[in-house]
Amino acid sequence: MTLTLNSLTDQNRTSLAELEGELGYKFKQRTHLQKALLHKSYAYEQGRSLGLNNETLEFLGDAVLGLAVGHMLLERFPEMNEGELTKLRSGLVKEGHLAVMAKAIGLGKYLLLGKGEDASHGREKSSILACTYEAVVGAVFLDGGYEASNDFVERHFVSRIAEQKVAMYFSDFKSRLQEVFQEKYNQAPVYEVENEEGPDHDKVFTVCVNFRGKALARGTAGSKKEAEQKAAAATLQNLSVLDV
Repeated sequence: MTLTLNSLTDQNRTSLAELEGELGYKFKQRTHLQKALLHKSYAYEQGRSLGLNNETLEFLGDAVLGLAVGHMLLERFPEMNEGELTKLRSGLVKEGHLAVMAKAIGLGKYLLLGKGEDASHGREKSSILACTYEAVVGAVFLDGGYEASNDFVERHFVSRIAEQKVAMYFSDFKSRLQEVFQEKYNQAPVYEVENEEGPDHDKVFTVCVNFRGKALARGTAGSKKEAEQKAAAATLQNLSVLDV
């Protein structure tokens, strides 16, 4: 029997219905969803009998995600400028974050992979999971149009906006402080680890921001990077009263 997208969809109807439940979207044409799960390694193994994969849906889903997430952020944060909105959207649609979202719905187990890719833990690879998530969004768009895909994206992303906004906010403190000091003094502040406590698996770091031999502020956290960001945030907060 020749393998086709229709026969594959029929063969996997139970697992596809289960995935629809995880996605919170019921497809009018399940072939769209099945195609979204077809990795190129599987299609390559099937040769001419199948001759397709999820890459075009991934391309479409990437565009839909960018538009839907951008629209959602603009509605929720009208006070943000273009640069802030762009950074927040980038954090939400980057590969690592999409992979986390794919894992949250167990997308990996529904993937159709070639034997080699499957053996090399392809179901857990961030790149494959992120691309498949994009392909699923593309499949929803083809199946139900922009309104359906926009609703789908909003349901999946709305609970993650707050944590991404916090992450973006913290990631900006060092760069903001750098800009202020470069503009005012043409010189950057220096970050120094003053203290390191706890076992290797649970260390706490205290970092100090120094400028021209003077300690400006300190930050304490479970990683050096986060401690640096907290120290930079404290410096920015107290910059008007610091004698530098």
